[in-house]
Amino acid sequence: MNFEEKLNRGFELLQEKDIDHSLDIARELQQENPDAHEPYYLEALIMQQLNQYEMSLSSIDKAMKLDDQNGVYLNLRGNLYMQQEKLEEAEKDFDKSIELTNSPAAHRNKVMLMLMTDRGQEAIPYLIGRIKADPHDPENWILMGDMIKRGGQADKARTYYEQALKIDPGNEYAMRQLEEG
Repeated sequence: MNFEEKLNRGFELLQEKDIDHSLDIARELQQENPDAHEPYYLEALIMQQLNQYEMSLSSIDKAMKLDDQNGVYLNLRGNLYMQQEKLEEAEKDFDKSIELTNSPAAHRNKVMLMLMTDRGQEAIPYLIGRIKADPHDPENWILMGDMIKRGGQADKARTYYEQALKIDPGNEYAMRQLEEG
């Protein structure tokens, strides 16, 4: 197998929850290709899955030394910072990821960060703007439903989960939210 095939296999194994073999591939590729950033990213994702945030952060930092303008990496690092409650650093990374790639995931993480920092009044219009900008992203509809549900308006939240299901009929989370009422 060449580099790309091995790397893809590592990501497949991670999705299949075969963590050990995925990690073996990541580390093997790091040794074979020390200047390649992708194996460090794979390792960062693996460590994140294991809730090893410091190790994940170390791996994503190595990837970013090799590719510092990668919005996906910035979003992951921001997420790791958020897990560690390093909220200012997280927001900087989400903003930079949004600037570089307009990443939908970074936008959603920014909304979550706003909620964590008691800026809910900013989060709602921001998320409404995201829904208007990309009405076909079911995750934005789900996040709005969650926010509204937590605000005590379960009936109104249902409409957001229903819209998410129109876009993504197999979305298990949205189905569960509707079943729970």
